[in-house]
Amino acid sequence: MSEHHPIVIVGAGPVGLSAALELAALGRPSVVLEMRSAESDGSRAICWSQRTLEIWKRVGVAQPVIDRGVTWQVGKVFYEEDLAYEFDLQPEPGYAMPAFVNLQQNIVEGILLDAVGSTGVIDLRWSSTVAESSSTAEQATLVVNGPDGSYEISCDWLIAADGARSTIRRDAGLSLVGRTFEDKFLISDIRMKGTMPTERWFWFDPPFHEGRSTLLHRQSDDVWRVDFQLGRDVDPEQEMEPERITKRIQAMFGDDIEFEIDWVSIYRFQSRHLENFRHRRILFVGDSAHQVSPFGARGANAGVQDAENLVWKLDLVMRGAAPDALLDTYSDERVYAAAENLAVTTQTIDFMTPQSDSDLALRTATLGLARRHGFARPLVNSGRLSVATVHHGSPLSTSDTAVFEGEVHLGGPVLDAPVKGARGEWLLDYVGRDFVLLFYGNESDLPEGLPSDVRIVTIGDGGDIADTSGLVTKRLGLSAGCGILVRPDQHLAARWNSVTVDGVVAALARARGEEEAA
Repeated sequence: MSEHHPIVIVGAGPVGLSAALELAALGRPSVVLEMRSAESDGSRAICWSQRTLEIWKRVGVAQPVIDRGVTWQVGKVFYEEDLAYEFDLQPEPGYAMPAFVNLQQNIVEGILLDAVGSTGVIDLRWSSTVAESSSTAEQATLVVNGPDGSYEISCDWLIAADGARSTIRRDAGLSLVGRTFEDKFLISDIRMKGTMPTERWFWFDPPFHEGRSTLLHRQSDDVWRVDFQLGRDVDPEQEMEPERITKRIQAMFGDDIEFEIDWVSIYRFQSRHLENFRHRRILFVGDSAHQVSPFGARGANAGVQDAENLVWKLDLVMRGAAPDALLDTYSDERVYAAAENLAVTTQTIDFMTPQSDSDLALRTATLGLARRHGFARPLVNSGRLSVATVHHGSPLSTSDTAVFEGEVHLGGPVLDAPVKGARGEWLLDYVGRDFVLLFYGNESDLPEGLPSDVRIVTIGDGGDIADTSGLVTKRLGLSAGCGILVRPDQHLAARWNSVTVDGVVAALARARGEEEAA
């Protein structure tokens, strides 16, 4: 038996399901192959960033995640027994989505699966293992072992979301480049009634785990993540024994603590990525394309951003509205993002696991100074938390010809803000899925002849939206007559102090990857 489909996705984790939902929102069906028989059986990824929630809002799953999860924005870093400093990830109000929500991956997958089932265009096939895969310049082909036997499936485009041990990547003969670190870490998710606040707590060299680090983070349903640094030479099997874990938890919370072990895993830091996320008709997303340290929550969140970056480009190419080369810019932009995430997380690893006496002395001095002096606190690195990537130097961006004072950058996402209008109460409700020209003024002030496939949204008195708080103007750096071209993924493609037809036409062509605009 053989069959052909326009798009096949391998992997039904958060990244693969996000890609399928984004495609469905554009009216594109997909087949999703998953080797498991149901969603994940453990917590795994737990921290979901503001940008991920903004992406999920467009497919209707952000609010269920927020309602089910634990919202937080404050983190505290301890050195030995003392508080070294604390930080706030969203000090300014005026965003629809919180800074972070903690929710176990298996629960998140359940929410995504509910949304998948309601689309009517996503064919999700459980217990379907890819035995072989290949790709030409015209199509990709898979041999799948399913519940009813083996069959062949071909597709115009294959999205590989099959994780760190990607079969698709292996069959393509591709390898991740980067580093694997030797220190091992123990995740022990425990169920207990805790009285600690909903914050991220991180210890360097605490009395209950001397010479190492520990992370404590609350999840839903009274589950707490405790992440212990173990060192290089430990025996993973021994460290995962319940008796040994119990001793570590009791040393941390006291002998009378009542808890249950919910999920356990041992891991090493990975800092690796593919050099190109596109291979013929295969497009790699998530852990199949990049692997990073979990400190900073930059793995799954980056994967969801991969899916967002890819899907609108794939849709335009399949519609014939953009050249095939637009998909090369998916790799350009997301390899840049992966390299940035790897650089950030590698700095975290180096700070957390000093490899020499001089490195340890520097860390000790930095932590000591951070308790008393503000200048030292930015140097303390317990994990730089995930933020949306600004694709600096993207081939899709049109360079500024004037200075803009706002908080957004070319290649970065539009920052949300409260507004008043017919489409919603937040700025991001007005952009996404298509190209949008945000214009500060009345539509009558715009020149005639603007491209018909650019949707115009006006800001100000009598416009489509009113800047009720002044935050739109502040964050976007707008003034009367200014315009911003926003991509379908809500990222900034171009901006002008004065909008012209030629400027918009050229910027739109560039954002679509058309050669004449390059």
